[in-house]
Amino acid sequence: MCFDRTFPPSFVTEIARSLDHGGAGQLWVIEDCFFTSGPSLAAAALSVTERLTVGIGILPAVVRTAAVTAMEIATLYGLGPGRVLPGIGHGVQPWMGQMGVRPASPVTALEEVMVAVTRLLAGEEVTSHGHYVQLDAVQLDQPPADPPPLLAGVRGPRSLAMAGRAAGGLVLAEPAGASYVRWSLEQAGRSADDFHVAVFGVVCVAKERSEAYRTMAPWLGRQLDHPTPSLTTLPFYDDLAARYASKGIDGLATVPPEWWIEMAPVGTMDDAAAHLRSLEDAGVRSVGLYPIPDVDAARAQVADVLELAAR
Repeated sequence: MCFDRTFPPSFVTEIARSLDHGGAGQLWVIEDCFFTSGPSLAAAALSVTERLTVGIGILPAVVRTAAVTAMEIATLYGLGPGRVLPGIGHGVQPWMGQMGVRPASPVTALEEVMVAVTRLLAGEEVTSHGHYVQLDAVQLDQPPADPPPLLAGVRGPRSLAMAGRAAGGLVLAEPAGASYVRWSLEQAGRSADDFHVAVFGVVCVAKERSEAYRTMAPWLGRQLDHPTPSLTTLPFYDDLAARYASKGIDGLATVPPEWWIEMAPVGTMDDAAAHLRSLEDAGVRSVGLYPIPDVDAARAQVADVLELAAR
């Protein structure tokens, strides 16, 4: 399950305990500027659980120095050995500009950070004189004994190619279907066999497909207003866009079930399970399911996430 950026920080321990006791594998905490801090939420979740893995999606590369990012990850790993999946990405560039840290080349900045953090987590002494990472004989005092894969939260072809060189895997933002996963791996030049792929999806399960589709149609419309490769790589994207252009939200509420199954865990419980199976067949190892961004609604949706986790 994903912990929405709008949730109050205190809610993270309740959700983490519920997932841990119920048998879910992971909780993904979201760091978006200027909402809540990913490492703080992750520390809280790790401290109240015994088996739950906590993913961080994502730490913006240039907000912290590479050394501090490595310290954060190593500290979290010390709190929950083997239970941390850290993601680093570009961050939203206008937000970076608001803080005065927007890089001239986001891809170069992220690659330098990924390389430096990976080496620091491996226990190396690192000296770097790059465009964005400046380190002079820096070495962590308590690096992880078995460092986690460092995942790159990216989308575009150039960034995915960089991830293939410098990262241990990917975090793919929603909507992420199997076709998008395969395309992303192709752009990265990597195989899912040795590259940890995590994806996010927005979950909406109902007894009747039509109810779930009506609920999620406005969300899909917002995605189509600003399409990214997660949509444009769909085999039916042109037909989907044409339907939206001609029929609007009503057209999205009546798309074929197989389209929704490809795009997201939306529909019946069987439909959501079919979506997850298709992701696993494409090589996905981790899935974070976004609930409705309301505390009471999310609390109720924990049962759906646990049922899917137990399938």
